[in-house]
Amino acid sequence: MVGSNLVKNLSNSNSVSEIIGSNRKDTNLFSLDETTKTIKDVNPDLIINAAAKVGGILANNTFRTEFILENLKININILEALINFPSTKLINLGSSCIYPLNASIPTSEESLMGGKLEPTNSPYAMAKIAAIEMGNALKSQYGHKIINLMPTNLYGPNDNFDLNSSHVIPGLIVKFYDAIKNGSENIEIWGTGEPKREFLYVDDLSNAVDFLLEKEWEDDLLNVGSGEEISIKELSYLLKEITKFDGDIIFDTTKPDGNPRKLLDSGKINSLGWKSSTSLPAGLQKTFEWYENNY
Repeated sequence: MVGSNLVKNLSNSNSVSEIIGSNRKDTNLFSLDETTKTIKDVNPDLIINAAAKVGGILANNTFRTEFILENLKININILEALINFPSTKLINLGSSCIYPLNASIPTSEESLMGGKLEPTNSPYAMAKIAAIEMGNALKSQYGHKIINLMPTNLYGPNDNFDLNSSHVIPGLIVKFYDAIKNGSENIEIWGTGEPKREFLYVDDLSNAVDFLLEKEWEDDLLNVGSGEEISIKELSYLLKEITKFDGDIIFDTTKPDGNPRKLLDSGKINSLGWKSSTSLPAGLQKTFEWYENNY
């Protein structure tokens, strides 16, 4: 989702003369040799690292080994390959799950490494934290220009709509869509619905990246969020309205909720002049329409 959106939007940016998309078809990021060869062949001024194995609570908690190993391999190979390319800048995309479970809300960049991680996705979070530390090491030792962007929960076109591994918004869209198609009288949602989440439409993240291309990177770490939070229950009823599902919503309280609140403090990037521009209802409507047209 993020990579394809960046290619689309940055292709129209006045700050970019050429953008070259790369994916698992042309480069195996589990291989240092292949990763190094791609960087050497392309010789980019800037790399945006959007590569990751991602998923929701079920996937993160079920495939804990794969989530830490695969994400570590990706980031180790990209960062090690960059050692010999000190003039190549790097924008490394992470996740808000790097912050401790009990971090203050809204969560600032200074909260990193300040406590225990949320247990259902701690392997993924540890891999992302390691990437930040590796980037800082390259900056200190070899002089690279690297910035780590920590977006809040992303959603939008080209998201992962597999119910077994999706995040909450695409997962709910699939459930509502299938319930309508099958004539179901209700849908079931994990947890109590009480946890609150912040969401960012994927176009807004691309706009933030574009915005930062013309800025001096004085910070190692920048949060990128909408500044608004909504409970899973409120989100569910909003999507029920958008999808026009007329059945009931049942919350399975035997299933885990995950982190009770996740809201980033995006004050640093806001102070530079960037703010998100897509409201949650507008973004959800666009995402649902894209799903209808493509699935």
